[in-house]
Amino acid sequence: MGIQASSGGTSDMTTALTFAPVGDCALSAVFGDTISPDINKRIRHVVTALSEETASGIVEMVPTYASLLVVYDPLIVSYEELCHHIRCIAADAKSGETSDTVRIVEIPTVYGGEYGMDIENVCNHTGLSESEVVAMHSGTDYLVYMLGFIPGFTYLGGMNQALATPRLSTPRTLIPAGSVGIAGAQTGIYPSESPGGWQIIGRTPLTLYDGSKEQPTLLSAGDYVRYVPITEEEYQRVAALGSDYTVTVHEVKESELNGNR
Repeated sequence: MGIQASSGGTSDMTTALTFAPVGDCALSAVFGDTISPDINKRIRHVVTALSEETASGIVEMVPTYASLLVVYDPLIVSYEELCHHIRCIAADAKSGETSDTVRIVEIPTVYGGEYGMDIENVCNHTGLSESEVVAMHSGTDYLVYMLGFIPGFTYLGGMNQALATPRLSTPRTLIPAGSVGIAGAQTGIYPSESPGGWQIIGRTPLTLYDGSKEQPTLLSAGDYVRYVPITEEEYQRVAALGSDYTVTVHEVKESELNGNR
């Protein structure tokens, strides 16, 4: 990813953590330059710890794959104080336990056909059959690294490299809500209608983003996604139920996740 802190930032080589100011009331904390579950776990640990503090001066936090943007009130906390505080929290996360319980959200998905119009592209590029693509794609539990691009869009990690397929050469002007796609070595879900260039291999009937709800997104950073293949008839049944459909959620140990971590 080539993530770099600015030359004016400070760094702590013992934790591979760098800081840089972003204007006069925000900072960027960079935890590494790769997409890594361990790096992302440290970021989520910092976000959780800072969120639980009532008088920290934190205004907003925006986590990404390997960095965290923190907007703060400089009248309450200084840049130097906040850097030191984040460094201490991150160090604690680095030495913490690794046998955490994680949340898996099942995403029923119909693959191929009109719902996955690019699955043939993926087959042609990878040399896999459609059934192999579906089995491989649904056989891994994917970490939700972050949400972005549009509200509720999931950036997932852990996809089998054998499925990696380049983006479309010409992006579409409209991707249906719930579309499941592949772009390079990543997979994700479009929560609403949007332009996009990902290779669409399927679609889920679940609502991933509802701005009218107190918790608008179905998924959060740190969750895991488990795609569950369904038929078109099952897709229509779940879609008809709408908010009455009960999403299946599991709490498991990380060692019990499907696929290679």
